[in-house]
Amino acid sequence: MQLNASVRWRLRFQHLLFLLLFALLIGLLAWLSNRYSFRADWTVGGRNTLSQSSRELLSRLSKPIHITAYAREIPTLRDGVTRLIQRYQSVKPDLTFTFINPDVLPDRVRALGVTRDGELYVEYGDRAEKIQQLSEQALTTALQRLSRHHHGAVLFLEGHGERKPLGVANHDLGTFGRELEKIGITVRSIDLSNTSAIPVETAALVIAGPQRLLAPSEIQQILDFVTAGGSLLWLLEPNDPSGLQPLAALLGIAQLPGTVVDPGSSRLGIKNPAFIPIIDYGLHPITQSLQVPALLPQAVALELAPKADWNAATLLESQSEAWTETGPLDNAVHFDLDTAERRGPLLVGVALVRAKAIALAIGGAEHGGIPQTTRQRLAIIGDGDFLSNTYLGNGANLELGINLFNWLLSDETPLVIRPKAVPDPNLNLSAGALAFIAALFLLVIPSSLLASGWLIWLRRRRR
Repeated sequence: MQLNASVRWRLRFQHLLFLLLFALLIGLLAWLSNRYSFRADWTVGGRNTLSQSSRELLSRLSKPIHITAYAREIPTLRDGVTRLIQRYQSVKPDLTFTFINPDVLPDRVRALGVTRDGELYVEYGDRAEKIQQLSEQALTTALQRLSRHHHGAVLFLEGHGERKPLGVANHDLGTFGRELEKIGITVRSIDLSNTSAIPVETAALVIAGPQRLLAPSEIQQILDFVTAGGSLLWLLEPNDPSGLQPLAALLGIAQLPGTVVDPGSSRLGIKNPAFIPIIDYGLHPITQSLQVPALLPQAVALELAPKADWNAATLLESQSEAWTETGPLDNAVHFDLDTAERRGPLLVGVALVRAKAIALAIGGAEHGGIPQTTRQRLAIIGDGDFLSNTYLGNGANLELGINLFNWLLSDETPLVIRPKAVPDPNLNLSAGALAFIAALFLLVIPSSLLASGWLIWLRRRRR
């Protein structure tokens, strides 16, 4: 093609037009990047993404959240705080946060009791709380505590050898009780022999394995509480001596004789067959977040025949090869057809719900009783050891326990957030492997590039 003046002018014009359009495209992309943001988490396990539990909780918070980070001007510290809070802002846009250098406002720091660099002060509504640990678990748990709308305490029955909610003995529930307090659930004990009625503001009553017979007046108080619409968690044990058969009859449940054993638990490395793993969970808000088995030591099986006004749902069920062992557990156990032993699958956990039209408030709503807008909820578990100080850390025991109380208190957001581990964070290589990699990148590849370049130059020169 002959390049005359007209052709050269058109080529220059096309070149200039291309540059203008290209600059316009770059400017448009820059404007869009400032106006809109897009984030993608490509890490294994989504380590930079909020868990489903946190997202569900944030979706239920109707009020704005403000977080103040008392952190010195250390880039790594402030970047860590920013990255964590931005995950929450992506779900809840009305969450705001500011940085304050604690050295600049020492009076405010002392008034709030801030003691660590990087401590967070979280405000929601008219409530506030400090957080020292910079993690999703800590921040989500704090938001859950600040958002709780109920003010009643969870009362644990005492006076008959029950497990103590804040006790330190192996069979007590102290570790779990402190976990409940971390998520804003107030834990108290109640001795019915010193009261005429269970307080109307009680959020839930817990019966955790009485070892002695209850007095008739105490049993009547429990019956009145349940009849009036109170929430209840009943942790049963084999050979229960409490005398609470009237309560069982009211709820339509019965205990099967013996202790549930599962010889198949040895496949999971469990030597004691009386320690049964719960692998199959029922479809229920309490169990929907559970991903690993729970472990129930020496559980009792339940037989359920709920009354007409109750809706029952299976929570926990043993494997089909389990059975109720009525003989001693210190010998080799085996199923005996000629006894009252029952083969699995066996029901060891159940949830009961009664319609709100029947679940009346104690003393009436006008007297501060349980609101009629909530449904009456009860849970019966054939074991109390799974929440004890000894066995709480096994499998999904802690998560199951927290979910039970969240559900009983009409708060079904599962709060146990599993840590997101980094797979293979370290690369361990032998000396030979390191030498091979060094030779490959320092000698072989550079030499290959030099040789290929020289060959290309030589070939072109010979043309």
